[in-house]
Order: sequence, then C-alpha cells, then structure tokens
Amino acid sequence: MIARAVVLPHPPLLVPELVPGSVESTEAVRSACLAAVGELAAVTDRWFAIGPGPRSHVVEAQVRGSYAGYGVDVAVALSKDARGERADLPLPALTAGWLRERAGAASVRVRLVPRETGEMADAVAGLAELDRAEDSVGLLVLGDGSNRHGARSPGSQDDRAPAFDDAVAAALGAADTDALRTLDPELGAELGVSGLAPWRVLAAFAGTDGWSARMLYSAAPFGVRYHVAVWERE
Repeated sequence: MIARAVVLPHPPLLVPELVPGSVESTEAVRSACLAAVGELAAVTDRWFAIGPGPRSHVVEAQVRGSYAGYGVDVAVALSKDARGERADLPLPALTAGWLRERAGAASVRVRLVPRETGEMADAVAGLAELDRAEDSVGLLVLGDGSNRHGARSPGSQDDRAPAFDDAVAAALGAADTDALRTLDPELGAELGVSGLAPWRVLAAFAGTDGWSARMLYSAAPFGVRYHVAVWERE
C-alpha cells in the first residue's frame, strides 16, 4: 500500500559536493527535500519513484551510479545491497538514490515517465498495482517546475512562468488532483517544466481517494521553481 508520497525536485544542486561555494544558497531546498524523505522513511524503507524521462523505463534497485557527469564523482546506490559496476543513471534515479542514502531507506526503484498519455496511463496502473500489495511502499514524485523564472534563468525569462508555478504550488499544497490533471501540457513544455508528467501521474493515481498535503517549499532560487510537498491519505 502507498500511504504517503513526497513531491520533490531533482536538480544536481541538492548534492553539496556539486555546488562548492554555493552550499548555503541551496540549503533551503536541500533541507526541505531531506525533511520530506525523512517523513517517508518514517513510514517505510522501501520506496518507488516516478520521474521525467524521454522514454518509459524502470531502473531497478540493485544498481549503482555516480554524479561524475555533473562534475564530481559522488557515488550513489539505489539500495543498501547494490553491487557491481556503476551504471549510467538518469538524473531522477541519481536523485532518488542520493535521497535514499540520506534518509537511510533500504531501496528505491525508479520509473521514468515521458509526456505521452499512454505512457502516463501505464505508470498510473503500475502505482495502482503497488497500492494493492500488502507491503508498505513510499512514493517519490520527482520533477522541477519552470526553468524560465527571471532573466538569468536557464531557459530565459518567460512572464507566464510565475502564474503557472503558483498554480502548481497551490495544487500540490492542497492535494488538488483535478487542478493537477488540468495543467496545460503544451504550456508546461514551453516553460521548461519537467515535473508535469510525474505530477499528472500522481493526480491520476490519487484520484478521489482523499489525500491531504503540506507544502514544505516552493521557490525559484536559480531561475527554476522547485516544489516540495508531502501527501498522505486522510
């Protein structure tokens, strides 16, 4: 059963070794993410994550990887007993593994979800199957908001970004599944929003079951909006 879910961004800047000289400027979002996964670990140490990707793919918990492609060789394992050579892991899997280690969870499997409707439906069905299992599973929902907040943002400024991410924050902070499902995917793509598919999968899975939510963080410290929220069944 999935009794609790956490919504998180997945930027490399969460890892202190990757932001020398800027650790203090990234501390707020890092602390919020660690607080969220701490709440998840309090429920279960077996996790499943969904994150954005160009194609549907499941990264199993037995693998290891590294942030070497982002400038520093910070090793990451998706489970406590991961063995063998390192794989070339996508960023959502690296983030899920890094957070797992910080929280002391046993394992995390990661499913990448592209924007296609059919692929999202398959991901929702997979979550429903996990939810029917007797064992407790924690859910991580990984994805960033718009990367177009301000003139120095990675995607360059777009005046539509604040309103879009304000709507996302309101929906995530209230477990408003209807609002998440109706977010405009074309506008999201134009605004460089990577979290749209995972958020819509969460909304479709949660449906009308009755979830409550708390927003722990929502800001754009480097021109990209990051949202951190905790969802749980009422």
